[in-house]
Amino acid sequence: MTSERDLLDACRFPPAGTAVDLAVSGGPDSLGLALLARAHGLSVTLHHVDHHARPTSGEDAAFVAGLAHEWGVDVVVHDVHVAPGANFEARARAARRAALPVAALTGHTLDDLAETMLLNLVRGAGLDGLSPMVGDPTKPLLAVRRIDLAGYVAARGYVARQDETNLDARYRRNRVRHEVLPLLDDVAERDVAPLLARAAQLIYDERRWIAEATAHDEALSLVEADCLELAAWPTARLRRWLRERLAREDPDGTHPPESAEVERALGVVRGEAVATELAGGRRLARRHQHLSLE
Repeated sequence: MTSERDLLDACRFPPAGTAVDLAVSGGPDSLGLALLARAHGLSVTLHHVDHHARPTSGEDAAFVAGLAHEWGVDVVVHDVHVAPGANFEARARAARRAALPVAALTGHTLDDLAETMLLNLVRGAGLDGLSPMVGDPTKPLLAVRRIDLAGYVAARGYVARQDETNLDARYRRNRVRHEVLPLLDDVAERDVAPLLARAAQLIYDERRWIAEATAHDEALSLVEADCLELAAWPTARLRRWLRERLAREDPDGTHPPESAEVERALGVVRGEAVATELAGGRRLARRHQHLSLE
């Protein structure tokens, strides 16, 4: 079993004594996060989001509140109601993020990183989607394996809560976790999750280099840019600039540009189209070599 010292060495926590908010569902990952954060000497406040999506969700909230009482720390239970229906996972995730403090630490592990990378890959993601969570200070456990975290929790004498929906094959992440990754392990004849995590780190490092190389592009606003100059840029540079501008100009942050939208926007910049419709009822148009977003 991996020792507490080895686990702490793999974590990327802020300095001991720092006050932090922790997202704690009661499951083994978030419970492991809380235990390790306290072992590291952080001053913690537990935050639990009750989606009321399962009959046992109230028991999860009571479990987390009991932990807070046992440890003598503060706890906040956020009541969130997400209507059943299509894209429930995504909507629940968005509601959870909205409820939690912005800087709340989460128990995402190396295995979560590998799963998310594969999910984003089959969605057609670019560099950003293929290096998810890397470099995010709210994800201190990205070098920790899920199985090691569960073993640590059990060794400390805690029985974590289990979310039965984590076994439901209707959810794509569960199929990646229980079917795709084991199959990849079998094909590769090795554990592929660390390889995916390493690839994500390499991609993230290249993203940082690209960001540094194009730092002056950040100051160029959508409406101020000259389309003749933009059209002379390499396609990769222009595509990245457009994606970031369109995402930044989204009023409520709910319409990140899809690849097809970005490609249509490229056509507007290059004069292949006068305008194009975008998600959220927006319209990107070109007039007198300048862009407008309405």
